[in-house]
Amino acid sequence: MEAQIFGILTAVRDFIWGIPLLLLLVGTGIFLTIRLRFLQVRGLFHSLYLAFIKRKEDDQEKGDISHFQALMTALAATVGTGNIAGVATAIVAGGPGALFWMWITGLFGMATKYSEAVLAIKFRETDKFGTMSGGPMYYLSKGLGQKWLGVLFAVFASIAAFGIGNMVQSNSVAEAVKASFGIPNWVTGILLAALTAMVVLGGIKSIARVTEVLVPLMIVIYFFGALVILILKISIIPSIFALIFKHAFTPAAAMGGFLGATLREAMREGVARGVFSNESGLGSAPIAAAAAKTPNPVKQALVSMTQTFIDTLIVCTMTGLVLLASGLWTTGVTGAELTALAFDKALPGNGGRFIVSSGLIFFAYSTILGWCYYGEKSIEYLFKEGAVRIYRIVFVVFVAVGTMLKLQTVWTLADIMNGMMAFPNLVGLLGLSAVVAAETKKYYKRS
Repeated sequence: MEAQIFGILTAVRDFIWGIPLLLLLVGTGIFLTIRLRFLQVRGLFHSLYLAFIKRKEDDQEKGDISHFQALMTALAATVGTGNIAGVATAIVAGGPGALFWMWITGLFGMATKYSEAVLAIKFRETDKFGTMSGGPMYYLSKGLGQKWLGVLFAVFASIAAFGIGNMVQSNSVAEAVKASFGIPNWVTGILLAALTAMVVLGGIKSIARVTEVLVPLMIVIYFFGALVILILKISIIPSIFALIFKHAFTPAAAMGGFLGATLREAMREGVARGVFSNESGLGSAPIAAAAAKTPNPVKQALVSMTQTFIDTLIVCTMTGLVLLASGLWTTGVTGAELTALAFDKALPGNGGRFIVSSGLIFFAYSTILGWCYYGEKSIEYLFKEGAVRIYRIVFVVFVAVGTMLKLQTVWTLADIMNGMMAFPNLVGLLGLSAVVAAETKKYYKRS
């Protein structure tokens, strides 16, 4: 019976995450890019300046957290196992060209992420606790006038929070800790639940205080670990880029343990893993953006846009280059184990494996924190503010539960809910694209 249920869920997941949804996600990004006149290119340096240099200007504005904290909370939820295991899976299944299609997804996804944030802030509300609430459920109901779509999004997001944002992540942490230190899963589960409770029971301000320290630290360590490897392999970097661009448009022949990949597989794997990594179009990140202190929607949206840039065009790229430089992507090994082997091969001692293992642990933990907030705001939209405290307690309990389960079914259900989130959100983005364009024009005219 369990096998039958899993088979049905797998078929549903494969249908939802088929070519039509991937084309819709990328197509929406292309449409918004054209409508916004390639804002992600012409506004990139300004957005990075706002995010990392001009950080204190808006502290007196309405909102719960700084725009930097909002960015780090969103990054906490997206920089995770997809950056370590997902990139490896994409390259093994789709060949080196898959990395190119991840870049394409990230490039156009920046316009999507920007548009989500503009709408989230424009249509946000203040709840009875005096905190900000926003995201797709609000711009679908208030902006588009389709409350039923807002309800659908909130239902899907609240379920996804317990899957991809909770049990899947805590299980990844438990397995990494067990492999590295021999600690039983149940011990990790109790400790991780306690650490999660200490943060999430305090709400968004508590989550933001942790993520603004944890996220930059873990990204910098992982980035510089990868950078050292690439410097050591500097002589072959040009040939690696040549390989990526070559197989982005031509099939990759079988070699070693690599079974070969068609152009379609390279595109599909690159786009799918890119979307899974940066979540552009799924509608999760604008929930965090809506909490930011900002004088207008565009300013925070420019900051939010850098999330996709950092996640996909920096972190995923570094992982992909290390994998290709190692030559191990043709051995038949895949996932996080392949990334660990690639880092370990290049760095002395167990330094490489330590970077990947610790990265996986902290990336997954930060994802739990970010997704707790997404689920909380979805529950609040559905059941009002009184349900939030109960939700937080239940969420913490499931962190411990997740470390002791076999998660094939949970993974599959989480994938389904993630895909279902995208459909109402993309309707909102396309239907309200004129609002995004008007707000953008107003900002740059005033500037």
